[in-house]
Amino acid sequence: CGCAGAYTAHAAVELYAEAFDRVGALDRLEAFCSHNGADHYGLPRNERKMTLEKRGWTCPMSYRFGDSTVRPIRAGETIEWRIVGESYP
Repeated sequence: CGCAGAYTAHAAVELYAEAFDRVGALDRLEAFCSHNGADHYGLPRNERKMTLEKRGWTCPMSYRFGDSTVRPIRAGETIEWRIVGESYP
């Protein structure tokens, strides 16, 4: 289709973890991902929890997207963090 953009949905939290880790701010990741937006807009905080682990994985070269495929950002590269658990209250 010729559309511009960077497909990050496949690893948004993991990519944020990398960025926060690189600047020594992992202690601020939870607030950034889970609290700040809800607090700003007066919405309830999401009660879902996820566990991240610093253990690299290789991003696939493409993902199916409807009848097409998309090439994700960091395709074929190692992403340093991964989600290893999720829980719902």
